[in-house]
Amino acid sequence: MDVMEALRQRRSIRSFQSRPVEDEVLAKVLEAGRLAPSARNLQNWRFIVVRAEETRRLLASAAKGQTFVGEAPVVIAACGTETEYVMTCGQPAYAINVAIAVDHMTLAAAALGLGSCWIGAFYEDRAKEILGVPPEARIVCILALGYPGATPPPTRRKGLDELVAWESW
Repeated sequence: MDVMEALRQRRSIRSFQSRPVEDEVLAKVLEAGRLAPSARNLQNWRFIVVRAEETRRLLASAAKGQTFVGEAPVVIAACGTETEYVMTCGQPAYAINVAIAVDHMTLAAAALGLGSCWIGAFYEDRAKEILGVPPEARIVCILALGYPGATPPPTRRKGLDELVAWESW
């Protein structure tokens, strides 16, 4: 599957098969994250891969009770390290760098036949406690990952005419 096809096929999956994700498939998803670009090439991320059922259930609770998080065979907590660096544009680099890496992983997952859901609705303090994340690191998002149990239809996307300006706002 080429990149454009992965972009078109990717959906937020909230229903997963109980089928485990094979180690070699998971390794490819993680490698996609590793290869992502980052500001100043900091690569200031760490991915905590959670397969243990009890830990996934605890993360589902920290994710405002979203039960599908615990039902996904793999949950990845995408953490930012070196959180103090702010880019010249005023944005904290860790949040953007982690977002780019996770986006690479979601596209690789789609190309490999996996489904994923990027989760930002979670209580970071609870998730950090569950996973033993040190105070200086930040959990940017949680990624539920597995083989789709159901694939929702495409959502409406705005047209380019609503999103693109040429030369000025």
